[in-house]
Amino acid sequence: MKMLLREINLKLSLYGLITAFLLPSFGVYAAGPAVIPDEIRQVMKRYKVPLTGVSIVVKEVGAGNSLLSVAADKPRNPASTIKLLTTWAALEGLGPAWTWSTEAYVDGLVEDGTLRGDLILKGYGDPYFITERMWGFQRQLRARGIKNIEGNLGIDNSYFLLEPSDTSEFDGEGLRAYNVLPDAMLVNFQTIHMTFRPDFVNNNVQLLADPVPTNLKIENQLKLGQGFCGGYQNGISVTAKNDRVRDQLVISGKFGRDCNEYSMSRSALTAPTFAYGVFRSLWEESGGHLSGALADIKVPADVEPFYSTESPPLADVITYINKFSNNVMARQLFLTLGAEIDSLPGTLQKSRKAVRLLLKQKGLEFSEMLLDNGSGLSRKTRISSAHLGAVLQQASSSAWSAEFISSMSLPGLDGTLRKRFTHEAATGRMHLKTGRLSNVYATAGFVHANSGREFIVVILQNYKGADDGPGEEVQAALLRWVYQQ
Repeated sequence: MKMLLREINLKLSLYGLITAFLLPSFGVYAAGPAVIPDEIRQVMKRYKVPLTGVSIVVKEVGAGNSLLSVAADKPRNPASTIKLLTTWAALEGLGPAWTWSTEAYVDGLVEDGTLRGDLILKGYGDPYFITERMWGFQRQLRARGIKNIEGNLGIDNSYFLLEPSDTSEFDGEGLRAYNVLPDAMLVNFQTIHMTFRPDFVNNNVQLLADPVPTNLKIENQLKLGQGFCGGYQNGISVTAKNDRVRDQLVISGKFGRDCNEYSMSRSALTAPTFAYGVFRSLWEESGGHLSGALADIKVPADVEPFYSTESPPLADVITYINKFSNNVMARQLFLTLGAEIDSLPGTLQKSRKAVRLLLKQKGLEFSEMLLDNGSGLSRKTRISSAHLGAVLQQASSSAWSAEFISSMSLPGLDGTLRKRFTHEAATGRMHLKTGRLSNVYATAGFVHANSGREFIVVILQNYKGADDGPGEEVQAALLRWVYQQ
């Protein structure tokens, strides 16, 4: 599951962090109450990092003044670090024990193991309704007497009301797991995990896919080629024959003979058709029968569910979101805030309103802030480093501070930062969320310094090439400097 989560995130996920202030002449490095430390300044000079594209806030937890402040009031794109605001708002507005329901309704009689009518699934935005949980859900239906379904499978996803959108809109990569759109009845992140293995006996490439919705066709045209395991996607191309319904995937390219195994995740179908296809495949694998097709059915408000299951608690869900930067889970959570704090059905506009209300209740008003979808997968989102730091300051004194802080990646140990700061004094001594888009690199979180002091760190880099290696080098220099304070 970790592998699925890592891929679904981009896996490929989004890294980001740090920086300092550099004038175009590279002559003066001043930063509010402090001059940018020499070790950071030298890295910035070496890579010619533009001062105009960097904002930094370093502040001790509970302190009023900043240890380091660079363009802190400048609104910038925070990429995935905005997930910290989404998850903090959820803890404050819903509480760490909050769970999402998924319900089953029967429209007909259950007689001798057969439902003579429709089975309806109603989703309430569960971000973590994976195939293992769908299997357990079906097992409970069978335990309650349903072995065969003579009618249709209805999907009620009316808990969210979303404007029509295109998964390719952000970057043209419509099948990528990180571009999956939210839906109230989302199953397995609407994603298929594919593993490729060379088959030398038959001179082809074996494809193992999980799950395999019954309404999805996967055409494996992949050939074995010379070479080692590596390169872009190991030479594998995944396309959809129909970009709208995406019910036929074509796998092509040349797979390196020296590669033992290679895995990737891709999305397919639409949320309702994917939920239907996975339900049907798992139901039939277990010996059940479903006579009908997919139906769009809304459950009346006064009907009791035949069976209901609950998601893991919010405290667990935000760990998946922040440690692995899962975009669709963050978007599900963001929409839930609108539905629960404002009104049904959940919409993006209601969610933005709900977050501002929660901020205002804590005495925080961010006039420059532009919230898009709550995940950071957006070119529109804006917030200043000072205000993102204010969220972290507020969170540090919250009743749910332990749940919030522990949801972030531990550099050198887990999450998106598991390969950074390894085997050094600072390993595991930071709780951070990173974010990376084209020309955007950001990091925010907490550094537990060698002295025992606790610091809030926010760095937002918005300039051409910010997401390349030099941006990471500057961030590393800043974080190591803070650790030594």
